[in-house]
Amino acid sequence: MKKGIIMCMCMMVVAAVALTAFLPTAVTADAAVLKQGSTGSTVRTVQTKLKNWGYYTGTVDGVYGPKTVAAVKYFQRKNGLTQDGIVGKATAAKMGVSLSSSGSSGYSSADEYLLARCVYAEARGEPYTGQVAVAAVILNRVRSSSFPNTISGVIYQSGAFTCVADGQINLTPNETATKAVRDAMSGWDPTNGCLYYYNPATATSKWIWSREVHLTIGRHSFCL
Repeated sequence: MKKGIIMCMCMMVVAAVALTAFLPTAVTADAAVLKQGSTGSTVRTVQTKLKNWGYYTGTVDGVYGPKTVAAVKYFQRKNGLTQDGIVGKATAAKMGVSLSSSGSSGYSSADEYLLARCVYAEARGEPYTGQVAVAAVILNRVRSSSFPNTISGVIYQSGAFTCVADGQINLTPNETATKAVRDAMSGWDPTNGCLYYYNPATATSKWIWSREVHLTIGRHSFCL
């Protein structure tokens, strides 16, 4: 009797393994990478970002299909990444997408890295407080209803930052920029809520000159 039960259980295990072999493989949003066959809210986030930036023309459905692969490759080609159509650590960082859980500050490691890249591109050579201030301005925009509600949305908003237009956003940030971002994410805002900054020596926008300057740090003027 016991022998029969054991044989039956073995047959059930074999059948389950055989059935699994025919099931489609889906990589969820918690996986280390996103690729064709992945599904979930993070895939939807990737599609939304790519669509907003003009890389993706398909449906935002949370399914990583051929059109998403093509859009990711396009993004990778434009940003100097390996064109494999897979959203791994490097591609996710460029997009400002988190493939893991958020940290205690409420921001992901991808958010931190993208913001550090922006701070480095926009304010390297500025006083440390000035670098924290640039990061704080971006975070203030995230919290403002007048701007996109994500770090990547704010940074990649059309015409918002010179470093995105000239490609310096792709430079690798140094430790100072990263530390400045962490301080800003921890709540330090030297600007007291400012939403804009500019360099009076290089600014060409007539509109920005109309803003009331609240403080100046290094070469940057900060205003609401």
